[in-house]
Amino acid sequence: MMLRLLSALSCALLLANAAAAATPATFNVLDYGAVPDGQTKNTAAFAKAVAACAAAGGGTLVVPPGKYLTGSIQLESNLTLQLDAGAELLYSGDPADSPIVAARWECTNVFTHAPLIYADGKQNIAITGRGILNGQGWNWWWRSGRGQPPAGVDPAKARDAWRSLYNRIEAGEKFTAADFTLAAEFLRPSLVGLYNCKNILVEGVTLFKSPMWMLHPVYSDDIVVHGVRFVSADPDGQPSKEGVGPNGDGIDVDSCRNVRISDCFFNTSDDCIVIKSGRDNDGLRTNRPTEYVTVTNSVMYKGHGAVVIGSETSGGIRNVTASNIVSKGTDCGVRIKSMRGRGGVLENFRFDNWVIEDVQKQAFEITMQYSASEPAPVSAKTPLFRNFAFSNITVINAKQVASIVGLPERSIEGLRFTDITATGAAGFLCSDATDVELHQLRVNAGPKSAYVFERVHDLTVNDATTRAPRPDAPVMLFKDSDSIVVRATRAPAGTGTFLQFDGAKPTQLKLSDNDFSAAATPVSPAGL
Repeated sequence: MMLRLLSALSCALLLANAAAAATPATFNVLDYGAVPDGQTKNTAAFAKAVAACAAAGGGTLVVPPGKYLTGSIQLESNLTLQLDAGAELLYSGDPADSPIVAARWECTNVFTHAPLIYADGKQNIAITGRGILNGQGWNWWWRSGRGQPPAGVDPAKARDAWRSLYNRIEAGEKFTAADFTLAAEFLRPSLVGLYNCKNILVEGVTLFKSPMWMLHPVYSDDIVVHGVRFVSADPDGQPSKEGVGPNGDGIDVDSCRNVRISDCFFNTSDDCIVIKSGRDNDGLRTNRPTEYVTVTNSVMYKGHGAVVIGSETSGGIRNVTASNIVSKGTDCGVRIKSMRGRGGVLENFRFDNWVIEDVQKQAFEITMQYSASEPAPVSAKTPLFRNFAFSNITVINAKQVASIVGLPERSIEGLRFTDITATGAAGFLCSDATDVELHQLRVNAGPKSAYVFERVHDLTVNDATTRAPRPDAPVMLFKDSDSIVVRATRAPAGTGTFLQFDGAKPTQLKLSDNDFSAAATPVSPAGL
């Protein structure tokens, strides 16, 4: 009996030890001297808590409710930063609280002051909970000309130092953190910067009014962003006392792989989600693509674009999908942009199941002329766009439905639009593109043509029309375009001219299974 009792006690002890070993270690920042009064500097307390967690081989750093003023918190591998509901980190505006670290600034390799949350070369890290990361960006915005600098401070010196360094970086020179001592005073840090990391989770938290971009992973792999709120604009258009700062992007995915973004909310003063891969000569030398990115089940307000790709594209961007998105009041819905000098191959993008309402510019903007420049011979610095698909999308009250602009020296290749209904002051405009397909489109536009194609080749229009024809403007206008098929398309009552061809006469034109009987002039000029 005694042996059985001892055996049972031994088993119980072993099970208890195993359970204890399986329980993740937790580290409460209050135990390391943190004071949640919103005024006491907690930079050292957070550093102690992180060090203790790292010494234990990992665990969870718990931040209880309260306001914690702090400089940069630098994460270690195998660490979860858990912000309880009611916890708010306030990013100090004092650069002395945040050392100068490796980063990218607007997609150029630099050194900046460390973000509020920063990790370099770490793995298995997470930022979770229902708390707030408050960047207090107004403490930094003056460095870029938004707001007044402190008395006696001249931000022009730091700005000029950065401009000089940038030109030398573009020329191929190498620098260290010490070279950025002055320039870093101009380069505002992001709110969360994850540099060269693996296996990242950001979940549940709110990111608020960053000095620069809010969440900026660089050179990182296996990233999950779920259920996060990104707020850099003022709610409901009511100005806050702090104002709205520059570059208030939500997520900037920068030369990363295997990224999943889902169930997020954005109310930003710049792009909501933007995907990048390096800028100009520095980006071409680095040559790190962004690839395998999915975005789903998210709502976007007031950003420059809901989902944006570019304009920093030098490393290439490929294999991106964005589905189940609702945007309201953004400047653009989908925006894909680059320009001469950036280079990069952008390919294999799909956008499905969207509602885009009240865009201030274009519901769809695809441009290889983001900045005006003269035509140039095709080279590694010429961007290449190919294989983009858009489907099952409703556009309501756009300023313009679509603006698609390639380059005369390099057309956009392979565009497919399927099941699109759209209303806008201006219609669907496409130039310098090849292999373009429109299936089941209804575009109701303002006083001009619903569709305009200029220097577009290998074009298929299948069951595309308008419900708001104009008697004095053709529904579809083709300028210097060729290899065109129009089929299964109907002219609505009230149509003046349905198809009009200007410029060079198309050498290949096929019209089949169409009903143009309601048009005063089905095709102009006649006889094509």
